[in-house]
Amino acid sequence: MPRAKRRLGQHFLTDPRLLARIADALEAGPADTVLEVGPGLGGLTGPLLERAGRVITVEKDRDLIPLLRGRFPGLEVNVGDALDLDWHALAPANTPLLVTGNIPYNITSPLIDKALLPPRPSRIVFLVQREVAERVTAVPGTPAYGALSIGVQAVAKAERLFVIPAGAFQPRPKVDSAVLRLTPLAQPLIADHERESFRTLVVGLFGFRRKQILRGLRELTGWEARRVSELLARVGVPETVRPEVLSPAKFVELHRTLVDGGWGMG
Repeated sequence: MPRAKRRLGQHFLTDPRLLARIADALEAGPADTVLEVGPGLGGLTGPLLERAGRVITVEKDRDLIPLLRGRFPGLEVNVGDALDLDWHALAPANTPLLVTGNIPYNITSPLIDKALLPPRPSRIVFLVQREVAERVTAVPGTPAYGALSIGVQAVAKAERLFVIPAGAFQPRPKVDSAVLRLTPLAQPLIADHERESFRTLVVGLFGFRRKQILRGLRELTGWEARRVSELLARVGVPETVRPEVLSPAKFVELHRTLVDGGWGMG
């Protein structure tokens, strides 16, 4: 087995039962095209090829390319950084895409962000750090709930399916992993053109996580207390609550009311 490279965040999973469960979670069929991010040694690639009509891979580690091509003759292997490549350009035009991968811990959030950019895949299944899966799927009022939870849940259904212990990987990481499935919503809570300003609001308010929302909004917008108080009343949010109690839908409502009130207009 090739030695894992720490700088690339490589931790190889080889248990065939676990790999089959991950492939099953993607629910790929003969009519589907799957993009696998970071196939590594090809442990997940094999089960995907058995299920999907077409599998396209993106691998950054050039040393693994001969192994992948030798193990799977004819496999579509794209050499490069998954954060830089246009995933949809790698697939046939107008083809629905499924995305999966055992992704490096150090770029998990950027890869989730990229996967949820429009046009969104039909389904995404990532093997991620357990803590990240808990944050993505957290509900309002819980310690793990935050900007990542809201950003993902505003555009996708998020499910933490099962945990994979650290001991199942080579080399062994310091923490357990979990299988995260994201299913983009047919009707996202936010429109594509709202994404950036919505992110600014959510990340900004969670930067004042311990402050009551009236104070946080005042600092974020620079508006006087009365103006923010009137806005919160229109949305039905008490001035004394903290951001972590608001649902993604309520954050969307707050965002649109802010924009309608002139926030972000310069």
